Amino acid sequence: MNNLKTVALLALMSTLVWFIAATLVGGAAGLWIGFGLAALLNLGAYFFSDKMAIAAAKAVPIPDDQLPQLHEMVERLADEAGIPVPRLYYIDSMQPNAFATGRNPKHAVIAVTKGILAMLDKEELEGVLAHELAHVTNRDILISSIAAMLAAALSIFARMTLFGGRRRGGGPVELVVGLLGIILAPIAAMILKSAISRSREYEADATGSQLSGAPLQLASALAKIGRGTREHPMRVNDAVSQLFIADPTVALNARAAMSRMFSTHPPIEDRIARLQEMAAGRPR
Repeated sequence: MNNLKTVALLALMSTLVWFIAATLVGGAAGLWIGFGLAALLNLGAYFFSDKMAIAAAKAVPIPDDQLPQLHEMVERLADEAGIPVPRLYYIDSMQPNAFATGRNPKHAVIAVTKGILAMLDKEELEGVLAHELAHVTNRDILISSIAAMLAAALSIFARMTLFGGRRRGGGPVELVVGLLGIILAPIAAMILKSAISRSREYEADATGSQLSGAPLQLASALAKIGRGTREHPMRVNDAVSQLFIADPTVALNARAAMSRMFSTHPPIEDRIARLQEMAAGRPR
């Protein structure tokens, strides 16, 4: 169901891009120009996502001779998932959190915070690591890159519409339409991109729980992480915050009080409820 939602949301975003390009910008030419610009903006982010995320989170590599239990858990879970063992990184923050990145399993990275290692027990930490490995096996970095490219294209098309109307000497109606496009297109793109991010978190919860074999481990970990993200604020760039298992900026960001439509993460309570239903044999 989560995968179907992702496909539907990407299809809707693609349709919006096509509609704006074909009807307002100028047919095929506008379509290719917008996609070209969006692709240039996002290809770099896709190919260097691991380096960018590590730098933004101020993460450092974990040597093979340090935290042996963590290395052992990741190696075992990666072997069960049939993927190469991701590189491990450490973030010096007391907030309990973790993220995975990398354009494919061969280039995957998992980063964990000081807080998550201190707060979770072994079984809970294993549930979190399985969740992060699920992002790798589900190719969520690729999916989020496609969503980001489409979102960027929507914003670019909206601007092209307004500026194109000015060059052609368009009347007030055309200029108003262009202005509305500049305002509404990024909002629509943000809503759709956030919805895709939420669907991938649900899917990683489900896939990770199947990998670990114990959804209640992850449910217990999420409950602690939910409290910890509020008790221990962490400043992270918005472009990286969506990678974490829980929004690391929730204690600092006013968006936490905004509509769920703009949230990149599902409510912790909802995720826990789904995992409990999965453990009881009643998955949504």
